[in-house]
Amino acid sequence: MEQLHCECGHVNPAGTELCEQCGKPFDDENGLLNMRYEGAALRSKKKQQTLIDQIWNFFASVKVGVWLLVITLIASMLGTVYPQQMYIPSTADPYEYYPENYGFGGFLYVTLGFHNLYSSWWYVTLLVLIGISITVASIDRGVPLYRALKRQRVKRHPQFLKRQRISGQTTVEEPAQVLEQAKQALAKMRYKVREDDGAVMGEKNRFSRWGAYVVHLGLIILLLGALLRVIPGFTLEQYVWIRDGETVPVPGTDNRFYIQSEGFTLKVYDEEVAGEEAEGERQRFIPEDFITEAVLYENMADASGQMNLQKVKEHTIRVNHPLRYEGLSFYQSDYVMNEFSAFTFALTEKETGEVIGRLTVDLFDPAPAYHLDGGYEVHLLEYYPDFEMDARQQPQTKSRIPNNPAFIFKTVTPDNPEGEKSMVLIGQTIEMPGQENQYALKISDVEFNHVTGLMVRKERSLPVIYVGLGITMIGLIMCFYWQYRRIWLQQEGSQILLAAHTNKNWFGFKKEVGQLIDQVGLPLDKETLDKEESS
Repeated sequence: MEQLHCECGHVNPAGTELCEQCGKPFDDENGLLNMRYEGAALRSKKKQQTLIDQIWNFFASVKVGVWLLVITLIASMLGTVYPQQMYIPSTADPYEYYPENYGFGGFLYVTLGFHNLYSSWWYVTLLVLIGISITVASIDRGVPLYRALKRQRVKRHPQFLKRQRISGQTTVEEPAQVLEQAKQALAKMRYKVREDDGAVMGEKNRFSRWGAYVVHLGLIILLLGALLRVIPGFTLEQYVWIRDGETVPVPGTDNRFYIQSEGFTLKVYDEEVAGEEAEGERQRFIPEDFITEAVLYENMADASGQMNLQKVKEHTIRVNHPLRYEGLSFYQSDYVMNEFSAFTFALTEKETGEVIGRLTVDLFDPAPAYHLDGGYEVHLLEYYPDFEMDARQQPQTKSRIPNNPAFIFKTVTPDNPEGEKSMVLIGQTIEMPGQENQYALKISDVEFNHVTGLMVRKERSLPVIYVGLGITMIGLIMCFYWQYRRIWLQQEGSQILLAAHTNKNWFGFKKEVGQLIDQVGLPLDKETLDKEESS
């Protein structure tokens, strides 16, 4: 496409609708001018020539950007239907957890990959495409607009003035005096006034014209912050379970930090149960608060690697009141009350019921053998913390958490050095096939632990996200609270041409133009200046 030469001498890029300097329209119409981009030549509006042009035009399309946003929004909503994988127990298999807890919907959720939505390759691709769309659209429109506004002259082509939405012309006796009065009036109205060869232009709030592009910049930075979270090591979001009195390494810190729970407390509301539902139930408990008394340690290991824990912070972690230290945040997220901690067994002679001795098995660190008085020994052959039978009817454990402990013991007595085996479940003792035991192990006491679940987070991308949000808010304020306003007065012989344009709030702008007409004393009918209303 050829460049456009204007009668003012300026050479305009192909596709320009209004001369960048004098504003002369390049069409032969008489309607209102399209001032959205000052008639500048947009690359996306030019004739497609190459593959690069076609790609550029695709991403510069507002419709494409809107559809990308809609698809991303729908995907984000689907990601909140069920908890993401990071919020389910760390020991759970997502392909079993979601169907078991949410049925067929959970099966579809995990099969389609929505359980790790926000780090999935296709969701990240959507964010990248949105960023490309915003960047290309901003460059496609912003650069030509900047060039057109920067090069605009005070004296404009008469057709440019007459085809503005607010325009009029009148004959006056002393045009020079009218222009001087207009300069003074515009200055009082806080317009930036420029004058050139019988023409005056008042300009106000040009910076607001860039509000949309400031919003775009903020959104791009916001997207970059979101994409940084996908980079390995740039963000940390792990789950840690801590039992009362236990000290565990903080995941993702390479054993630099350790955290201890000095005790977990669950506060509840007491609510009386009324009506027919109250039969057999006097009270029900509604959680009020979850509290973990936490201590954070830093491992000051020496050159030999010997662990040396130094206390760095104590904090009472509650919901929405996390422990924070050096970018790490520990949020109260979950809990387990009365988890099995230890079982005490009584070794009993079956025939007489006499208790020979007692042994206590730590469910998290069981000993291989227990020695009782009188030469009695109990050996722990097998331990299944979360017992179940597999497809071949063989015992196995679903997890390392003692939700349903099962044991295989061998009891050695002075009169039976070969020993006798038995399998002990909660509330049941099973003897080995073809064997009749003389002694039985029965659960006589149970110890419990409270367990707190903490979400450990470290967000290095948060400063970037906050900067993006701040810039976006500044851009929105620029868009909504200021308007770019221009008023032209130009002498053409004995006539004065008046024209005005704004990008929004025409009602308030027309009042300003009316004030100018009254102060200068122009014989113009203010009711007929707005061509949009008169048409």
